[in-house]
Parts: sequence; structure tokens; C-alpha cells
Amino acid sequence: MKSRLISFLVLSMCLTGVSAYAQSEGDTTLLGLPGDNLDLFAVLNIFQQSKTIEDFEKTLNLKETGVNNLDLDLNDTVDFIKVVTKQDGTDFSFILQVDVSAKEIQDVAVIFVSKDKDGKVIMQIVGDKDLYGKDYVIEPAPPAPAVTPNPAYAGTDPAPAAAPASTTVVVVEQTPIVQYVYSPVYVPYYPPYYYRYYPPYFATFTVMAVGIYHHNNYYHHHGYHGGHGGTVVIHNDVNFNNYNNTRNVSNTVNHNNASGNYNRNNASARPSTGTSASTRPSTGTSVSTRPSTGTSASTRPSTGTSASTRPSTGTSASTRPSTGTSASTRPSTGTSASTYTGGSRGSGSYGGSSGSSSRSGSGYSSGGYSGASRGGMSRSGGGRR
Repeated sequence: MKSRLISFLVLSMCLTGVSAYAQSEGDTTLLGLPGDNLDLFAVLNIFQQSKTIEDFEKTLNLKETGVNNLDLDLNDTVDFIKVVTKQDGTDFSFILQVDVSAKEIQDVAVIFVSKDKDGKVIMQIVGDKDLYGKDYVIEPAPPAPAVTPNPAYAGTDPAPAAAPASTTVVVVEQTPIVQYVYSPVYVPYYPPYYYRYYPPYFATFTVMAVGIYHHNNYYHHHGYHGGHGGTVVIHNDVNFNNYNNTRNVSNTVNHNNASGNYNRNNASARPSTGTSASTRPSTGTSVSTRPSTGTSASTRPSTGTSASTRPSTGTSASTRPSTGTSASTRPSTGTSASTYTGGSRGSGSYGGSSGSSSRSGSGYSSGGYSGASRGGMSRSGGGRR
């Protein structure tokens, strides 16, 4: 009994954990825009863990990392994302760009790193409005407020004074990339790559389904906040406005957005197995030029009761002589009345077989013979003259 209870508790805890994870993962809905294939939470996480800008660019584009799934030119392979650096004093802009064609460049997102008047480092990533919509801003989550102990608590395990909350906190100043860009050895990075000319480590790979992509990268969201529907705003307006003055946009991307081409991986070109219009003959009830085996109008002779030009074996009106009782011009072999007329051989009568018959001829003037049958017959006559 005790072992069953323990098993039940373990199972309940597992189900609760899975349900909580699924609910938290489902809270982030897809944008329905090209940015669904590049998770900016994951991009910002990789950026903070990189030692240099070149290292960040390489890690972002590796297939093994699994963060870049962007395909703006719709060739079914992942695009190479280059990182362009701009600096104005202590303000840095790291612009993520894709060469859509030999003449078009599209900005994907920009990472702002700056210091406020107190010397505190501020880091934010802003998605381009053509790929993420307006005001898509993400930043590291601020530290949670300290836990204030309840002075009236009478339990055996009181909370310590000013205990920090249990949450993930990213200290921007301690990240390798921030320490590098603000160090004396920092050198601005300008990528030498352009359309169809990429570094040797970048090998083209196929775009994965957006649902699988989001599932694989959702763990990067911990420790960050923002996106649509959040309260995060851009802190350095001057830096952001300077970037907007030189922002790169692509006509190809705008056209694909307007046409809904970036959502085509959600629709399949495979023929549907459901009800559809088809040129293939249907096996169900339909209009067909093929003769039907059921009751229908057909030019083929019917085996049932119908009007036909073929002689019938039953009772019907026919020009063929009948073998039964009927009116006919053919002499009858049975009892019937018949008349035969010869010449003027004589004026006599002759009793034939079982019927009565009279025969007259012109060869005799006053003689003849008559009788009821061949057995009893009387001849009478006046003599030949």
C-alpha cells in the first residue's frame, strides 16, 4: 500500500511538471511573420555568452546551434546572418542583416548596448518591424525584489531578512561581450561577407518546421522578458533614432510579406485525400457515358419487359404464324368449314372425309354422286349424253 502511494505521488509530480512546461511554452504564440524563424530570446542569450562579435556571428549561423532558421529569399535553405557594428561613444549598435539578393539587404534585428548617466550598462534587442511587427523589444529580466519576512510569522522556518527571490538574473556588466566591447582592446568588426559569399564554416542547411524550431529554442526565454504585449520600451531613443535613419529594407521581403509567402510552409502542396474535384472517374453515383448495369435508359436491348423490335416468345401481336388457335389463311387440319369450287363438270355432291363437301363440275350435265362417306355411297345419274 505504501509503495503504491509513493508511485502515485511521483506520477502526479511528473504530470504537473509536464503540464506547467507545456502551458508556459504555449504562452508564446507565433507572430505569423518571418521573425518566427529567428527567436530573438535565443539570439540575445547567445550574444551575451559570446566573447567577440565574430564569435557571436559564427555561433548564430552554425547548424549545430539551431537558432538561425531564417529563409527570407524562400529557397528552402537557411540564410546567412551577418553582424554589422556601429559605435557612437559608449553607444553600440550590432545590426543583424541578410543579403536577400545581390542588390537588396534586409535588417533583421538590432542589439543596442549603451551606458546610462550612472554608468549602468543597458542591453536590448529590437526586431525589425517588417519581420516582427512594431515595438518588439526584449531585454534581460531585472532582479526580483527582495523577500520581506513576516514579523508575525510563528513557524519554525522563518525567511531570512532581505532574501532574494528565486529567479534567473542576468548581470549584463559581467557578460563576456560587454566586457569586451568596453575594453581597450576592442576593435570594431566589419564582416567581409556578401550575397553568396560566406565563411567556410557556414554550410547551407534546410529550414525546419516552425513548430519544431520553437519547441527546441524555448528554453532560451528564461531570464528575459519583453516581446509583444509586454511593458518593455526602448531606453536609448537617440541610439534607436540614429539607427532608423540608415535602416535597410528589401522590396523582396515586403512583397513576400504582402503575398503571405512566408506562411507557405504551413500549407501543403500535396494532393488532398478528402472531398475534392477530380478528373478521375468516380466509383459512386455519377453521370457517366458508360452503360449502366441497373435500371436506366439505354440503347442496348433490355432482357426485361420492354418495347422491342425483336420478336417476342410470349403472347403478343406478331406477323409470324401462330401455332395456337388463331385466325389464319393457311388450311386447317382440324374441324373447319371449307369451300372448294371446280368447273361445271357436273351437278353432284361428294361426301368426303369427316366433313361435308360439295363438288361440281362442268363435264357432266345431269349426273353426279353423293354420299356421307366412302363406305356408304350411292351413285345416281341420268346417263351420259
